Amino acid sequence: MIFVTGGTGLVGAHLLFELCKKEKKVRALKRETSNLAQVLKTFAYYTDHAQQLFDTIDWVDGDILEYYSLEKLLNGVTEIYHCAAIVSFESKERQRMISNNVEGTANLVNAAIENGVKKICHVSSIAALGKLQNGASVTEQTNWVPSKKNSGYSESKFYSEAEIWRGIEEGLDAIIVNPSIIFGPANWESGSAKIFKTIWDGMKFYTKGVTGFVDVFDVVRPMIMLMETENFGKCKNQRYILSAENLSYQQVFSQIAEALQKPKPGIWANDFLMGFVWRAATFAGWFTQKPSLITREAATGRNIVNNFDGSKITRMIEYNYLPIAESIKKTASFLKEDMSQKSETAKTFSGKE
Repeated sequence: MIFVTGGTGLVGAHLLFELCKKEKKVRALKRETSNLAQVLKTFAYYTDHAQQLFDTIDWVDGDILEYYSLEKLLNGVTEIYHCAAIVSFESKERQRMISNNVEGTANLVNAAIENGVKKICHVSSIAALGKLQNGASVTEQTNWVPSKKNSGYSESKFYSEAEIWRGIEEGLDAIIVNPSIIFGPANWESGSAKIFKTIWDGMKFYTKGVTGFVDVFDVVRPMIMLMETENFGKCKNQRYILSAENLSYQQVFSQIAEALQKPKPGIWANDFLMGFVWRAATFAGWFTQKPSLITREAATGRNIVNNFDGSKITRMIEYNYLPIAESIKKTASFLKEDMSQKSETAKTFSGKE
């Protein structure tokens, strides 16, 4: 039995699709209030048998912060994919995010050891790695350095990883993956998918910073391959950066705009302008009582060059990344399809009125 946390997110939903397609026996953790519609929608992007695959999942209610219930849910489980994590760049969410992400991972590690689970795959992030100056590429050996400039998300992923390494010392075998910015269809109002929706709506600004990007299937497929018996022995208890290409935000935004047939962002948001924008967004949030669209943490470093070396995975297993240009086109096509359906629905209701 495979146990999956975070199954309603971008990575989790695509992971569930791949596992179900392989006819694996899957138990997925969710909260009682979770909306599973996005997971089913994700399946429907890729198959006409979405409902049939979706119905094979054993959904269980629970919370990784509740240790004893988690311990029971892992009964009979042989491997775990840990995708669950709070992602936020709001300062007021910092401590809650760090506490939840780290405690939840610690609980999962402890429950796995208690139940004799054979192996776990932990989805971390490039945010848990150090950064190098002068365009040098970050590798799996680049150490994270504590700093006030680190985002709360970065801290939460670093200390969550530490719980996995602690579990390894206590006898658990694990795989850690560190994806860069992930592209794929998801809730268009959150996460990396929101980049596409924002450009669809008419984004005017771009930044010149550089970072890594990767397609969602180039995250979940290597995860599954690393956990397979023929690869796990030589690959276990290591981390793997999953990043296909290093590109500037300007390049990526332009490619997305072209794929969506929308105007390319034409105004460079330098550090001064970014500082003004996040302050203005925060100020507006005080009046609307809604989360700021652009926070200080999200805006910081968007003009800095950070390169990531994702080649280790290609040396350990036979795998090739999808070019980011192709990932962008594919993801954009799903957004255009959704926007077209939304438009047709609006016309239908308008006609009835």
